[in-house]
Amino acid sequence: MTIKTCIFDAYGTLFDVAAAAREAAAEPGNEALAGIWPKLANDWRLKQLQYTWLRAVANAHCDFWEVTQNGLDWAMEAAGLSDDHLRQRLLDLYWELSAYAEVPAMLAALKAAGMQTGILSNGSPAMLDGAVQSAGVGDVLDDVLSVESVGVFKPHKSVYDLVCKRFGGTPDQVLFVSSNGWDAAGATGYGFQTVWVNRAGEPVDRLPWTPPNILTDLTTIPELAGRL
Repeated sequence: MTIKTCIFDAYGTLFDVAAAAREAAAEPGNEALAGIWPKLANDWRLKQLQYTWLRAVANAHCDFWEVTQNGLDWAMEAAGLSDDHLRQRLLDLYWELSAYAEVPAMLAALKAAGMQTGILSNGSPAMLDGAVQSAGVGDVLDDVLSVESVGVFKPHKSVYDLVCKRFGGTPDQVLFVSSNGWDAAGATGYGFQTVWVNRAGEPVDRLPWTPPNILTDLTTIPELAGRL
């Protein structure tokens, strides 16, 4: 079945979630973060995701900005950091995450090939709008879909349902791309064609579904989409 729509997770897939901690660590006055920012960034992201899963199974939804703040608070406490100014700076930078270097050209190539493009994310609409505008990729995205319209986080089926409701077609006409192995696995089980962007070289998650395509970055997505 020909791919008609390419859908991307946002955080960690198109946008570099480590950028906030990395940039803050390089700023004067944040020397306490300089030597530990990679661990803080990793802890922040892990807790952010864990809280989405726990809220989903507990039917205790909140928007992604709340779990983003909760995750940062846990990561800062674990690192022994108690600095309200630093906390606010990290949160401010999260609204301005940079895109990975290959993202603009990759999205432009998909559009040039006549494909629909979009984001499907746990992020709140306001957060996603900030990231898209900051990265300058709004003109190569047809839409940005947030879980807030269904009130539950990924990998709930109702989140993946949003794609075909918005873009039409069938799940096997969608190429879904995520840097989260669990997200790519969930989308595979849903019926999408999938790619796991495994930038860190992590092991495959032990789940009922395995994404059939694993890449180290997004550069060859247009080529892959054209072959499927």
